Amino acid sequence: MKLFNSSTSFESVLKKYFSFKNQTHSLEPFSEFLESVKSADFTDVLNFLRNNSQVAENFRKYIHNIFRDKTFNLSLTEANILSENAFVPELKKRVLNKILPPVVNEQTIWYMIDNVSFTPKKDLKFLQNLPENEIDELFIILGISDFIVRPEVKKELLFSMNILSWRVTGSAMEVEVVRMAPQYRNFDNPFLALQNELEELAEEFEKNPGLQLHSKDSRYKQIKIYIEQCLEFVNISFKNSSKYGISGKINQSLLKIRQQVQRIYETVQLLVIDEERDILINSKQLVFNILSYKSHRNNISELINDSTRLISHLITNHTAETGAHYITSTRKEYMTMFYKASGGGIIVGALCVLKMLYGYVPGSDFSHAFLYSMNYAMGFVMIYLMGFTLATKQPAMTAATMTKVLSEEGNIKSDSKEFAHLVSKLFRSQFIAFVGNVLLSFPIALIIIYGLDVFFSQNLAVERSDKLLKDLDPFKSKAILHACIAGFYLFISGIISGNIGNNSVFYQIPERISKNLSIRRLFGKNFAKALSKYYAKNWPGIVSNFWFGVFLGATAPVGLFLGLDLDIRHITFAAGNFALGLYGKDFTVDSYTFWISLITVFLIGFFNFAVSFSLSMFLAFRSRKLNFGQVSEIYKGIFKYFLKNPLRFFIPLRSGLDKKTDDLMNSTIPTKSEDH
Repeated sequence: MKLFNSSTSFESVLKKYFSFKNQTHSLEPFSEFLESVKSADFTDVLNFLRNNSQVAENFRKYIHNIFRDKTFNLSLTEANILSENAFVPELKKRVLNKILPPVVNEQTIWYMIDNVSFTPKKDLKFLQNLPENEIDELFIILGISDFIVRPEVKKELLFSMNILSWRVTGSAMEVEVVRMAPQYRNFDNPFLALQNELEELAEEFEKNPGLQLHSKDSRYKQIKIYIEQCLEFVNISFKNSSKYGISGKINQSLLKIRQQVQRIYETVQLLVIDEERDILINSKQLVFNILSYKSHRNNISELINDSTRLISHLITNHTAETGAHYITSTRKEYMTMFYKASGGGIIVGALCVLKMLYGYVPGSDFSHAFLYSMNYAMGFVMIYLMGFTLATKQPAMTAATMTKVLSEEGNIKSDSKEFAHLVSKLFRSQFIAFVGNVLLSFPIALIIIYGLDVFFSQNLAVERSDKLLKDLDPFKSKAILHACIAGFYLFISGIISGNIGNNSVFYQIPERISKNLSIRRLFGKNFAKALSKYYAKNWPGIVSNFWFGVFLGATAPVGLFLGLDLDIRHITFAAGNFALGLYGKDFTVDSYTFWISLITVFLIGFFNFAVSFSLSMFLAFRSRKLNFGQVSEIYKGIFKYFLKNPLRFFIPLRSGLDKKTDDLMNSTIPTKSEDH
């Protein structure tokens, strides 16, 4: 909490406290002065100090008095640096610090910043916007223009760098971190070398407090080289994450290592003095650095952005390779997509009838949630393993593919015609998959319910028909909201698939299976290898489809338990339910009910697609740090291409751009998994 807020003028404050020698250690005068300066013309402040030398002298002595013996190493070694090696503990710590700030040692600069009328983030901008010559003059008036060369300050800087180097070396020597950059196994560890160099520099300073670095100093050059090697180690580790996979803990450790190494570099720069003016420049820079680090100390949004970007990049890498096969180029591929989607429609038609029948089973909400979830989950896994396609599973995959193409250097061009043609291929692939799913799920549901009617001599859809048709009326139900919920689950299932794929690589699961002695002894080497390949190829898809089914099946019962109108609507299931509703009504429905239900089926498909695709695109854009300005230009190009060639977005017409777009896909996504 701030000690004092004042609306009085800076002149009144200075005269009140510094017309005489003030030996107080209280922060109240400093707090009042800072608050008054914010609303004043800074030129007037300097003029007053120039014209009132006694006040300026007393103020200078007061500043030196309250800052004397106050350490600032915490501001360099802790502020804006991850303190935990895992995301969740770090997040919890920052949230707690936001709500209840930690108790800080009163003998530190950190405490002083927290307890004066100074908001680091806001007021730092105020200081940075002041003319440089005025800031220089203020430092001179206060007698702090040369404090960077004072022995006690240099000692604190060297101590801070050594703390950072000890910590970073410990983190970098962890087995899992070293594994991320095997290229460095045959070289001297740069972190140890940096630590030794900084320790030697500190020892030399103890012998010679007047020690000063300059840009051509061999010690400074050596430190700089080691810092560059340490940062290169981190960069290589991040690049290798696509090859070796990565865990949240290792991601966090690498981020922390990079922050600490960069902080060492920023700190050692302050010790480099080539000419007289550098003393003042570096003195100011230290002040600004401390305030800048403090302003970002408990920033939660930055933590989330930094900690999740790489993981989301790896997830979209996996889905991009899978999504590449969801984009058709030739008529043969187009029709193959239709046949696979038709197969998916057949299974979904059966699932619709099964779910309706499960609704007649007496039991609790939990038992119905279990039955519905297993119905969906087993059906989706069956679709996946049989090589069929569920249309709405495509957006989450293809969004990553398109973004990967966009993010490759040189592919974002002012002339986006080639990319627009690639988008037309994507869109028509989505379109024919929708057609295949819907065209088959509707008649299959009808055939099955008719067969049950004949077999049991009872129309099993009668009791459910009113609800099934009402659920397809957006004015009488929350069909659109429920379609969006299903789209969100589609997005989540894509994340699950990518995460499982990443973990499989990171923990080397396929390799463990193929080399497992027990499996080899019982079933033989060939079986172990085959099982390993099967796991690598299918396990992410099996898990994601299973959980997608669980999400869809459990939403309505969980919503009922919570007293919320929650449910899901999926285009393929909506088509099947439309068939069941019509059959239950013996096909005698008014024209409004028929047409609104038919239109809603396609509206549900649109929102399934829009939500899952937009969320996946957002994740993919964010993971690759794409420039949204450039991407918006490409979208304009896509719209223009659609106006000129609308049919290409629905049917596979030949084009001279086909070869170029195929090459574009192959160059950015060389590894393609099987289509599932």
